[in-house]
Amino acid sequence: MLKKNGRLIWAVLAACSLAGCGHNSQTARVSVSTQRGALAVDPPLRVASLTASAFAGELSASATGSQLLQLAGTPTCGVDFYYIKYWTVDPAGSPTEVSGAMMVPTGGTPQCSGPRPVVLYAHGTATSSQYNIADISDPTNSAYSESAMIAAVFAAQGYIVVAPNYEGYDISTLGYHPYLNAAVNADDMEDALTAARAALPHTFTPKTTDDGKLFITGYSEGGYVAMATVKAMQAAGETVTASAPSSGPYAIEGLGDLIFFGQVDIGSTVFAPLITTSYQNAYHNVYNQTTDVYSSTYATGIDTLLPSPNSLTTLFSTGKLPEAALFDSTTPTSSTGVTQIDAGADALLAEPASPPYSASEAALFDAGFGNPYLVNNTYRVQYVDDAVENPDEAAMTVIHGGTLNSGDIALATAPINGLRQDFKLNDMRNGGWAPEEPMLMCGADQDPTVFFEIDTGTMAAEWSTQVQEGLVSVLDLDATPSGPYAPLQQGFQSTYDAMVSAEGASTAIQSFHGTEAPFCMVAARDFFAQVP
Repeated sequence: MLKKNGRLIWAVLAACSLAGCGHNSQTARVSVSTQRGALAVDPPLRVASLTASAFAGELSASATGSQLLQLAGTPTCGVDFYYIKYWTVDPAGSPTEVSGAMMVPTGGTPQCSGPRPVVLYAHGTATSSQYNIADISDPTNSAYSESAMIAAVFAAQGYIVVAPNYEGYDISTLGYHPYLNAAVNADDMEDALTAARAALPHTFTPKTTDDGKLFITGYSEGGYVAMATVKAMQAAGETVTASAPSSGPYAIEGLGDLIFFGQVDIGSTVFAPLITTSYQNAYHNVYNQTTDVYSSTYATGIDTLLPSPNSLTTLFSTGKLPEAALFDSTTPTSSTGVTQIDAGADALLAEPASPPYSASEAALFDAGFGNPYLVNNTYRVQYVDDAVENPDEAAMTVIHGGTLNSGDIALATAPINGLRQDFKLNDMRNGGWAPEEPMLMCGADQDPTVFFEIDTGTMAAEWSTQVQEGLVSVLDLDATPSGPYAPLQQGFQSTYDAMVSAEGASTAIQSFHGTEAPFCMVAARDFFAQVP
């Protein structure tokens, strides 16, 4: 979920030095409508205009850019970047103004003009409140790297890209981000699409139009948002041509349980306040006061901490968050008085060790324990007690070394803990739905940030019939290379091995999750190209 600086992803683009930065020559009109999907400003601001050759030249000017260029392919089209402002609704159902990007391919060839397919893209976890995926003109913008990646992979290859910034970022005045709130995230995505479709005829390339094909993708948090959007649009009877959610926390209840059991993922101290703030604002059941969940060291102000104008480095160095210690290294114990619950909880509360974990797994999880720590012992015990009494079957299967299948992945029947209730509500298993159009789920089995088995593996088991029939495909970048995505698997594994050799395993693992992103995005593009 948390974006790390994968060495392959991020190219340096001096967009404003190339062409077309600044305001449109057209006269902008401010809308009086605050209905969902209404453009707030029409026509939208064009931030930058890159020719295909200029884009390729800038990418090839740096080592990281050259790697991205090699993976994504030489740009076929130029790209116009537009900054769209539009209206959506917040978790309370009130109108709220947000922003995003629309990237329009340019050029004289049929692949770059005329009717073109749309990619609706959801970005990954961001901690900066200034996150603006449209601002390719500012290399210091925290969204700049992701913007460059999706421009190279999709827009420069002939796709119209629509990418919301989400509520809580850029111009949004919400004050927090509805993190992993499926309904709100899907609304935002759909409203960005509606606004972009309205803006498209008013761009500098009005003859570039929507051909009716809609592809939905995203990575990390964006993988979750992409899947939630497919689910919502399908329920509403709206057309999605195909989707490719990647490395997302889809089985959020199961993932949450594993983390509280001690399988602490990289980035957990950042994800925790984003999640609790999101769900507390939406459902009002996570805590009565922040000290119910968080240790006294960090509880004050944590409910308004993220997204932040300050960098994560600053938040860590000023003591606002611990860098890795989610839990206390001194193991707490359960005391419900029910022998079966206490014994089961105590086994799960113990700090992970080798065996039963491998040495590398134990070292990874052990980094999530320390002092000072983020989540207080009382709350952790209460959560684990509830998970023992009201189990998520997928989490219990994984924690005990079993193999996931459609018979042992059910959600908890009646969780008592408020956070687990919210996880269940937003878990992609909830509702018993299945994709009706082609879907590719991409990720990597060794991902230390979003665990592949509990998330992608659970959904694959949930949709075993669709997997067998070929409607749902699963790509594990860590698997033995085979099939149509073998070059991407080989490329990812070689790239990561090179990082380990250059930096050592303990450093390289921090960048694992981010390094997956461009490989999954290229896989998504290849997948979309095969869909009629």
